[in-house]
Amino acid sequence: MSTKAPPHQPIALTIAGSDPSGGAGIQADLKTFTVLGVYGAAVITALTAQSTRGVAGIHPVPAAFVAQQIDVLASDLRVTATKTGMLHDRATVLAVADAVRRHDLHPLVVDPVMVATSGDVLLEDDAIAAYLSDLIALADVLTPNLQEAARLLQQPVAQDEPAMLAQARALLTLGCKSVVMKGGHGTGPEALDLFVSADGSADVEVLRLARPRIATRHTHGTGCTFSAALAASLARGETMSAAASAAKDFVHAALEAGKELQIGHGSGPVDHLFCSRFQKGP
Repeated sequence: MSTKAPPHQPIALTIAGSDPSGGAGIQADLKTFTVLGVYGAAVITALTAQSTRGVAGIHPVPAAFVAQQIDVLASDLRVTATKTGMLHDRATVLAVADAVRRHDLHPLVVDPVMVATSGDVLLEDDAIAAYLSDLIALADVLTPNLQEAARLLQQPVAQDEPAMLAQARALLTLGCKSVVMKGGHGTGPEALDLFVSADGSADVEVLRLARPRIATRHTHGTGCTFSAALAASLARGETMSAAASAAKDFVHAALEAGKELQIGHGSGPVDHLFCSRFQKGP
């Protein structure tokens, strides 16, 4: 009897680092996949010693073993969407790009994780060149925040919507099919993301994703959660623009609910499980 999932079962694969506090990384991804009705599989790229207060240490998984994890899963599971998160070093970025090509792990969401919410650096400097040379061109959607986009383009951080749009267009020239510029780290009454997609012609689709900014310090894992929600929708067969909009809605609701969690003493996590919690009794 086959142990493979039925053909109709959506399976999303996350390739990312582990966050033992549960707010970001593969832990956040798997929670998000589950509550959105998608079976989640995970390849670990790095172990971290971190909490809501920050990252105390990083123990990278050898790139060859990252590749082996992907190979084993791809030979057994029918993956219907993939996302990458923390890849940490150049060798891992190149190994993941090679595996994506070999196993056709599309649609692919590339979240170029560089810095944790706490400000701790999660990506080595020489890994950026590997993103630019190998991985970004494979992405069906690239999901940088404002700081990550600026670093990829070696430009100042976008300060307004026209600058965000200009940088999204510039990122498209790197070969990815679409970009979501995440503006949650910006300022102003709106938390604005821009979905920008090119169809191979001169035409560019722009979708403005704006929600009221939520006053909270509990924002740990928002980037991971957004890219995971996007991948979950793609795994279920949604269009890219619909998936981006749904991911924005999910993160906004998780941030709102997360204000009351009060987990940890630093920047706490969003509430990934807000839509599955039991109603409190009297």
